[in-house]
Order: sequence, then C-alpha cells, then structure tokens
Amino acid sequence: MLTINRTAYDAFGLTISSEIPFTELASSRTSHEQADLVIAYADLAAAWEQLGCPDSDYVITDMGVFYRIAGVAIFQVQDGARVYVSPLEHAEKEKIRLYLLGTVMGTVLLQRGILPLHGSAVVINGGAYAFVGDSGAGKSTLAAAFLDAGYELLTDDVIAVRTSATGEPVVVPAYPQQKLWQESLDHMKMDASEYEPLYQEVTKFAVPVSAKFHNGAVPLKGIFELVKTEKEAWSIRPLQGLQCLPLLSHHTYRGFLIGAMRLIGWHFEVITRLLNHAHVYRVERSVHTFTAPMLVEEIVRLAHKEELQ
Repeated sequence: MLTINRTAYDAFGLTISSEIPFTELASSRTSHEQADLVIAYADLAAAWEQLGCPDSDYVITDMGVFYRIAGVAIFQVQDGARVYVSPLEHAEKEKIRLYLLGTVMGTVLLQRGILPLHGSAVVINGGAYAFVGDSGAGKSTLAAAFLDAGYELLTDDVIAVRTSATGEPVVVPAYPQQKLWQESLDHMKMDASEYEPLYQEVTKFAVPVSAKFHNGAVPLKGIFELVKTEKEAWSIRPLQGLQCLPLLSHHTYRGFLIGAMRLIGWHFEVITRLLNHAHVYRVERSVHTFTAPMLVEEIVRLAHKEELQ
C-alpha cells in the first residue's frame, strides 16, 4: 500500500495539508481532515493537452484555474480548496514552492473570496499597514526597515485581506519569511551568505523572521503605494476617493484573473468597503538614495496621527 506523507501548516489564515514540504511555513495542530486547503501531486499532462491552449500560461475552466509554468510545473487550483501539482522534468523544488506560495496562493484566495494585494504588511500601534507597488518599488525593503526598527511583519509578497463579521478589513498573517534582493541586504547591512537564494538563478534571498512575526489577524488601517522617482527627496501625500479605486485594482495580486473569473462586481465591492476603513497614501521615493529609515519615521507618525483622530 502506497504511503502518502502529508504535513499540516498554517498560513494566510488557512490550514494547509500538503504532500509538498514547506520549510518556510509554520506547522499546524489541525488534523488533515479539517484542512481548508489540500496540496497534492497529480499527473496533469494529459489534462493540460486536452485544454488545447499550448501557447497559454493559464486557462480557466469549470475544473478550476490551470497554470503551466515553463520549466516548473502544471498547477490546477480548484474551488479554493484543492491544488494539484504536476512537476515538469528537471524542475527545482524551490521554484515549485515559490509559485505555490505566490501565484497559486493568490488564486486560492480569490476563489475563497479573500482579497490578495501585492505587497508587504507590518503592525503599527495594533493596526496593519500595507506597502503596495510594482515590482522593484521597495515594498519588502521598507518592511525590512520596519522590522529593523522593532516592528512585526504580517506578510511579504501576498497580503491576504479578509472581511470581518462587522465589515472591517483585516490582514491575516502569511508566514515568517521575507524575500530580499542583494541590494536590500546591503542597505540593511545584512550578510547574504547567511541566507538561501530563492532559487539558483537569482540574487534574491529567503530571510527568516520568526522572532519578528505577528501571528494573528490585524485590522487594516493604512495602505502606502510606493512609487520610484528620479527626485532626490521623498514625499508622502494622502489619496482620496476615486484616486484609490484604480490603485487598489492595479495592486491586486494576479489581478488579471478578476475579469476572467467573473469577479469584477465582487472586487469593486470589496475595495470600496476597504476604503471606508483604511487611509491611502502615495509615497514617492528616490531611486538614488536609501530612504527606508526616514520613511519608517514618517509612516509611524502618520499612523499615530490616524489613531488619535
């Protein structure tokens, strides 16, 4: 009889029962039978061929969302409850885990009616503050600067925002790890030799932050969009009303799925409700200087100001 090895984990507010081991996730005491999400191996080669979309990276069907990531794996994401993984030849296990915790998890969250934003979030004065932006904007670097100043991390890369019973948006913790580029490590005076690369071809590293991780859901109080600029100085300004809707739409993780999954109405309702509770700011940061420590001070000041209002 074939023995299947599974491990239960807690991440993104879900209990995950997985045949694929995740060293970066926290173990769960919940039984496999009660898991919210099951991750299992399966042979999806024939299923992908039957979809008849050889030039596509993803296909949406009644059986869920299928991805084929060249050199990595075929994934099937079904009803926010099951993920099947079919590794391709010579695939690195690190890349498979990376896609599972990124693109695949973003899809799971959307299927479960949980808003995924692309960025990092930390805890300030008992509230969650999210940093969103395009790739390379400095989201993880700013979060690392907050951790260096004594604050706690909630999530890095994918921000899972649930709606509480009272309609308030809350950020649920992901897992105690950051992903930082070599340049960010250099700025933070961290030795890259102490950390593992995410996979072989990149100088982006997995940085464990267990001692600085907040393992509990926190109300979302503020969102800061990071924008790179050629200016020498940095600036922060509040955004209001209609300015915020396209911003949150743009920074929804794997937002290309919204229309294809017929979630446009749900998405608009969720981000509109979110804006009734969270302040939104645009941060323009210089590409020429390391501004993260100064931004930490100003963002903490703004968070304290909001708390007093």
